[in-house]
Amino acid sequence: MHSSSFFLFWVTFLLLFNFTFPSHFLPPNNVTLYGDANFQNNAISLTQQVTCISSSSSSSSSSSSSGIGRALYVYPIRFLDPKTNTTASFSCRFSFSIIPSPLCAFGDGFAFLITSNADSFGNDNGYMGLPGPVLSPQDSFFAVEFDTSFDPSLGDINGNHIGIDISSVISFVSVDALSRGIDLKSGRHITTWIEYRDSLKLIRVWAGYSQIRPPSPLIIAQIDLSKQFKDYMHVGFSAANGQGSAIYTVDRWRFKTFESYPSGNPIDVIDEGDCLMCYPEDAGYNSSYSDVDKRKAKIAETALEVGGLVTFVFTVVAIVGIISCFLIKKKRHDGRSKEEHVCTVQRVPMRLALTDIKQATLGFNKNRIVGEGASATVYKGSLPSGGAVAVKRFEKPNRVECARNPFTTEFATMAGCLRHKNLVQLQGWCCEGNELVLVYEYLPNGSLDKILHNNSSSSIVLSWEKRLNIVLGVASALSYLHEECERQIIHRDVKACNILLDAEFNAKLGDFGLAEVYEHSCLAREATIPAGTMGYLAPEYVYSGVPSEKTDVYSFGVVALEVAAGKRPVDNDGCVIVDWVWNLRKKGKLLDAADFRLRGKFNRKEMERMLMVGLSCVHPNHEKRPSVKEAARILKGEAPLPLLPVKKPTVNIRSVFPEASELIDSGGDHSPGFDDSLWMTPRSRFS
Repeated sequence: MHSSSFFLFWVTFLLLFNFTFPSHFLPPNNVTLYGDANFQNNAISLTQQVTCISSSSSSSSSSSSSGIGRALYVYPIRFLDPKTNTTASFSCRFSFSIIPSPLCAFGDGFAFLITSNADSFGNDNGYMGLPGPVLSPQDSFFAVEFDTSFDPSLGDINGNHIGIDISSVISFVSVDALSRGIDLKSGRHITTWIEYRDSLKLIRVWAGYSQIRPPSPLIIAQIDLSKQFKDYMHVGFSAANGQGSAIYTVDRWRFKTFESYPSGNPIDVIDEGDCLMCYPEDAGYNSSYSDVDKRKAKIAETALEVGGLVTFVFTVVAIVGIISCFLIKKKRHDGRSKEEHVCTVQRVPMRLALTDIKQATLGFNKNRIVGEGASATVYKGSLPSGGAVAVKRFEKPNRVECARNPFTTEFATMAGCLRHKNLVQLQGWCCEGNELVLVYEYLPNGSLDKILHNNSSSSIVLSWEKRLNIVLGVASALSYLHEECERQIIHRDVKACNILLDAEFNAKLGDFGLAEVYEHSCLAREATIPAGTMGYLAPEYVYSGVPSEKTDVYSFGVVALEVAAGKRPVDNDGCVIVDWVWNLRKKGKLLDAADFRLRGKFNRKEMERMLMVGLSCVHPNHEKRPSVKEAARILKGEAPLPLLPVKKPTVNIRSVFPEASELIDSGGDHSPGFDDSLWMTPRSRFS
C-alpha cells in the first residue's frame, strides 16, 4: 500500500472518529405535525405501527390511522428574493431509521420534502404522502425519497432505493441504495446530507451509517430548482405505510438556505444551517455546529494547539512510510530501475522542530518571502544541516477543516515515495502548536511564471533551448505521475507558477495541494467542483467536474503554448492564448506565435512542433488529445506532427448527465462550519 494511503487512514482514524451521546430533548414547537406523525423517543415518528391482519379486517385497522404522516417546519421559508430575482441554495442534514413491523411488508417509505402547499397530500399507497397526480398547476414540490416498496407503475427500480422527485412521485433520478452500501430496511440509524447549489444548478445527496459525511455522494444531478421554488416554501418530511407497515423516525435535523456564487465560494465549504430539532449540547453551543462537527473541531483544535497528537500521527506515518516503501520495493522487483522506483529509508522526509524552522526563516521574516498562494506562504530558509530550503507555511486551517486541507493533501502525496528528477522534492515537515509547515528543496530561479512574464528591463529572457528543455521536463514529470506511479496521480493544477526552475533552468513541478490519487484500474472518476486556475482548465473539466489525465494534458498544452509564445493564458486585454494560436494557424501564420523576445533565435521545426503539440493537447475533444508521453515524443522529433484541422474544431461537450441528469460519484468531504444565529429557526439570507 502507498504510504499516502496509510497517512490518510491514520489521520481519518485519529481525527475523524465518531462518538455517540445520549439525547434528552427535542423542540416540538419548531415543527407542525400532520396525520399519523407524532413525537416519540426524542424524535419525530412519521407513521404509526399497524398490525397486519387479514384483508377483511384491514379497513378497521386503518380506521384509526390515516397511513400518512408529515412533519413540516412551522414557518414557510423564503426561497426567492424578488428584489434581486435570486434563488436560494440550501443544505440539509438529518438522521433517520426505519423500523419494520413483525409479519408485515414494509411501508412505502418517506421523503425529505420542500413543497409550495403544506396541505397537498397524495394517497397512502406508493406516494409516501407526497402530492399526487392531482397536484394543482400552481403548486410544486421537490423531494428526496427513501423508498422501501417496489411499484413498477411508479418507475421504481427496486424496493430499496433513493431518488429525487420533481413535482411527481416518478423519480427524476434514482439509485439502488443497496449497491451503494446502504440498506434502508436494516433498521440502522442512517444520516443523510442534501445540498443544492443554484449557481451550478446541482443537487447532491450523501447517506451513511456514520455521522461523518462520506466522501462521495450517492446522487449528484443537474437540476434547476428555480423553476420549482415559489417565493415561500414549506420544508419537512412526509411518509406513508400503504399496504405495509413501518415506523419512519427522523431526528437531528438541520436546514439552511444561503446564496451561492459561481466562483469564490467552493461548493463544499458551507454552513449546514440552523438546528430545527436539537439536543441540549446542540442548543447550548453558540455556533450551529452539529455535535459531530464540534467534537471533530475540538479534537482537531487540540491537536493543532498542543501538537502531541499530530506529532504522534506523523511519527506513525514516518514509520509506516518506511515499511510501505520496503513493501513497494519487494513488490516492484520486476526489472524496473531501482533508481526511479524504489524509495529508501533515507528518502523519507524528516520531522523538523519548529525552533529550527523559525531559525531558518528568521522567525518567518517578511523579507524571506519568495512566494504566496491562497493557502500558504513560501519563505527562503537555511537549515543548520546546510543548504537553502523553501519553507511552505500553511495558513492555520479552520477547526472543522483541519483534518482535510492542502497541507494534508500535499503531504500525503509527496511523502509516498514520490521521487522524480522533475518533481520538487520534499525534505521535511513540521507540525507544532498552530504551525503546519512543509520544507522543500530550494530552487534559485523561482517559478517559470515570474521569469517568463517579468517585464522589467533586467529580466531574464529564456533561450529557446531552455524553453524546450523546460517543457520536456514538465512532460517527464507528468508522464511519471500518470503512468509510472503505483497509483495514478492527477495534478489538477499544472500551470507556470507551479513549475519551478533550478540553477540550470531545469523544470520541477510542484504544489500538490489539489492532487488526486487513483487506482490505475479505476474506470470511473469522481466528480468534483473544478479546482485550478482559469485559462489552464480543460472545458470538459469545467463542465463536468471530472478530472482525468487528459485534463492535465490540456493544462500541459496551455503551458507549452505559453512557453513558446511568451504570452499568459489570458492576457490583460482578455486575449485567450489557445484561441489566438488557433487563429494564427487558420491564417497560415502559426510561427508568428513565437515569442518576439526570442528575436527569431529558435529552431523553426522545433517551434512548430511545440505549437502543434500545444494545440493537440488543448483539443476541445479530450479523446483526441495525446498522452503527455506521446506529446514528449513529438517534441523530441521521435514521432510525426499530430494531424490537426486548420481551424479550431467545434465540439459539443456532452453532459455527464444524460437528459440533463445522471448519477455520478463525487469526492471530498470538507466538513462545513457554522458561525452564528439561534438554533430555533433556520437561517436564510432570503428572509
